[in-house]
Amino acid sequence: MRTHPTPLLLCLAASLAAAPFACAQQNPHPSTSIDLNLKPGQHPAASAAPSAPGVSAQPLIPSVFAGWELKTSQPLSNPALADPATPTALTEYGFSDGLSADYSRDGQSLHLRALRFQDASGAYGAYTFYRQSGWPKEQIGSGAASDHNRILFWTGNVLIDATLPHVSSMTGSELRELAAAIPQPTGGKLLPPPILADLPKASLDPQSTHYALGATAYAGSGGVLPPALVAFDHGAEVVTAGYTLRSGPATLTLINYPTPQIAQAQEQAISAYLKAGNSPQHPFTKPLADSNPTVLEVRRSGPLVALVSGDPIQDDAHRLISLVHYEAEMAGEAAHSRQPFQAVVQDTAKLILGIVSLVAVMFACSLFLAFGFSGIRAAIRVAQGKPASALYDVEFIKLDLSSR
Repeated sequence: MRTHPTPLLLCLAASLAAAPFACAQQNPHPSTSIDLNLKPGQHPAASAAPSAPGVSAQPLIPSVFAGWELKTSQPLSNPALADPATPTALTEYGFSDGLSADYSRDGQSLHLRALRFQDASGAYGAYTFYRQSGWPKEQIGSGAASDHNRILFWTGNVLIDATLPHVSSMTGSELRELAAAIPQPTGGKLLPPPILADLPKASLDPQSTHYALGATAYAGSGGVLPPALVAFDHGAEVVTAGYTLRSGPATLTLINYPTPQIAQAQEQAISAYLKAGNSPQHPFTKPLADSNPTVLEVRRSGPLVALVSGDPIQDDAHRLISLVHYEAEMAGEAAHSRQPFQAVVQDTAKLILGIVSLVAVMFACSLFLAFGFSGIRAAIRVAQGKPASALYDVEFIKLDLSSR
């Protein structure tokens, strides 16, 4: 009488073999933790080495791209070398290092100035600082604009200022190939300024935005308020954006402060400055002097202070500034701070639950198969006229001893 493995043993063996697969399904990738909890306007020291964490060790620009071959390059180790005219602005944006490079192809030359910053906020800010309002938009990197044969674009934490001998239909694709070869930072250093998300999107002209982290960059990019009134020494960051409203153009200035208390104090100071009016004792800046006095309005929402100026009608200006709203994320930050421990507990619980569920399912399958096969066998025996159970079978050995 031969013996066979029971369905129960087969299913248990299958469950043990499947357990590692179930674990893999519960957590198919190793857990990673990226710290996105950046403070607006914060930048590491501008003198940090390029090999610091989050900055790639790859070459800043490729030696060859789209047929262009690098001939000469000069390191730009400090802001004064990178931009002798406005080095302070680069320092405010967190300049790290850069290269001035010349490429050649078929007897023509291309000049590049590549500037690397501590994070993407600095690269975006420098891009808006050098880009003039009204420059046509280009589809290169994370953002681009052109002025005849000069093309400015940023990608990751790098700003590229390219001057070409002439612009052709292939120039865009060639520079996109260059952008793809530029090393990218990791983690939170890849994020653009969070304050951009607080700008109302309706009627916004994206090519008119200017982002500043200091007085020099703010004044140099056409800031509406006197830089001293913004209080950059209190940790302010500012974005200025143009809007095309039905009744006329408007400018929205959005200032983010570290705390609502600082924002409240600065809102009061800005309101007092505007109420004093344009006078020799308190002269307005040119953007404010050119604005319709009836539309000048200041509003605070949490740590944000908004100012509307320009030449729309009062109702349109008020509607625009009313769209500014700060969404508190304290609960999200608290949850983020607890996330590593909770993630471990949740992953372990899911793993145990998955194993228990798998064993229970396999056990139920084994019972189903066992009773199913037993029922079929009993039905066959009954159909053959035998008892349902083989316990009643009489087994004996018959020997044929008849003589031949």
